[in-house]
This record gives sequence, C-alpha cells and structure tokens, in this order.
Amino acid sequence: MEWFSILFTDAQGWLFETLLQVAMFELGLANFLVDGYTATGWLLVGILQLLVLLGLIGPLERWRPVQAQLDTAAVRTDVLYTLIHRLGLIRLVFFFTLDPLFDHVFGVLRVAGLQTWQLDQLWPGVTDLPWVSLLVYLVVLDALSYWVHRGQHQWEWWWHLHALHHAQRSLTMWSDNRSHLLDDVIGAVIFAAVAQLIGIAPGQFVAIVAFTQLSESFQHANLRLWFGAVGERLWVSPRFHRLHHAIGIGHESPGKPMGGCNFGVLLPWWDMLVGTANFELRFDATGVRDQVEQGRDYGSGFWAQQWLGLKRLAGRA
Repeated sequence: MEWFSILFTDAQGWLFETLLQVAMFELGLANFLVDGYTATGWLLVGILQLLVLLGLIGPLERWRPVQAQLDTAAVRTDVLYTLIHRLGLIRLVFFFTLDPLFDHVFGVLRVAGLQTWQLDQLWPGVTDLPWVSLLVYLVVLDALSYWVHRGQHQWEWWWHLHALHHAQRSLTMWSDNRSHLLDDVIGAVIFAAVAQLIGIAPGQFVAIVAFTQLSESFQHANLRLWFGAVGERLWVSPRFHRLHHAIGIGHESPGKPMGGCNFGVLLPWWDMLVGTANFELRFDATGVRDQVEQGRDYGSGFWAQQWLGLKRLAGRA
C-alpha cells in the first residue's frame, strides 16, 4: 500500500497548497497551518469515501434492493447528514471546541508524569509491523464501539438521542451518519479519549475511522446481501445490521441481555461472545416500534430531527 500512501500524501499536499493554505492566510489563520494540513487529510478521506459510495455501493443498492420504494425526502436528509460528517464540518466544530480541551487535559497529565499507554508495545515487534499494529487498534476500538452502542440502547437518556438513527424507515448507504449531533459529541469524546490513552498514532486513527465509516455505510445499504454461514461470523453484513434496525427486533428482542441484537459495528464477534447475535436470514422493515404503532414523530428534516431529539431528552416529546 506504499503507492497509495504516496498518492494520498501528494493529493493532500496539492489540495492544501492550492486551496486551504491560501484561504487561511487571507483569514489570518496562519498560526493554524499544521492543523489545516491535517484537516485537508480528513477532507480528502471524505471525498474518497463519497466516490466509493456513488461508484460502488450505490450500484449495488440498485442491483439488489431490499425496498423497491423509498422515502426520497428522508433519503435526501440522510445525504445531508453524510455530507456534513464526511466533508469535515463536524471535525471543524470539534477542532474549535473539544480538541483544545483534550490538548489541555492530556498536557496537564504529561506534566504530572502520567504518560499515555502504548498498547501495541505490549507485544514485542508489533510496532515494527505497521499493519499488525493497525489491526490491534482496530479490534480494540471495535470492541469499544460495541459497548458504546449497547449503552446507546440501554440507557434511556442516551436512547432518546440514538433513536433518531433508528427512526429511518428507508435505510440506505446514506443512513450511517443520520444521528443527533449531541449523540455524535458524546461518542467523539469517548473515542478520542480512549484513542489517546492507548496511544493510537494520528495517522492510524484517521485510517481506522475512515475504514470504519466506509464499512458502516455499506452495512446500512438498501442491499439484499449476506456473507454466508461463515462470512456472517467474520464481518458485519448488510443483513446482520439491518436486523439490528428491524422494528421490534433489533432494539427489543425478548430474552436478549439489555434487549436487542446485532450491536457489532465491524465485527460480529462481540455479539457472539455476549449472546446478542442473531444470524436469521431475513430482511425486515426498519424503524422504531412507537413510530409505527403510536405515530411518534421523529422529524422529517435535519433541524426538526435535532430539535425533537432534545425534546425527547427533556421528556417533552
């Protein structure tokens, strides 16, 4: 993959020097050029992800869709969520809010003599094998993702935010980023803190996040696809994850610990270990039970969805 790394670095440098660097000088932000270069990398990753969505996953959805008829207005809103996340707007907000706080906190800890933990150094020789190191961190963060996801369903206050993600009746490749912004902030704080604590290098973190996002977009696709008896137990498929979004199944399966099934983000291993995996070969309708049976409104546009999420959190919707 060295050729890809070189190509990506060249493209990042060209994009930064041609567009962002000029704009930053004009706006008097020359002190943030290093951060601007990093932001250019995130932007380029997002552009590449969008190209994969449009060029590969989109045609797959048209080839074997689960739902022939989709709510096009709802899908357009999901596209907006995807653009906001993948083109770096969320990262920009974090840069001016959360990043300075994290830098301060970890700076204080280092001054106090408390160093972050280099997880990949526990095994001799792993740090000399970048791909092995990357896989170690990928598995660790995926395990964390499983338990964060369980929390989003188990804790009622968190579910009031996360329910927006599940309220999409027309699940597509654009639905991964459909979430409440406060839910995003909570998740970002948890993952950024853990990533720094266990010593993930910035480049590795970008690669893991980018790969995870792309895989999640594929898993949310309106695609009638499963990976076979063995493959389903190695990687989360569109079928596996769609069952997690199924009405009355994914969030509230009878007899399952904490209710629901298929919480895994990349790997179904955690569901298998804990007993929350469901490997039935079925493609059910998606949504939330109270949305269907009681007509609860989760909003039809971006701002309505965000506002109603806050009202649910306050117990007023």
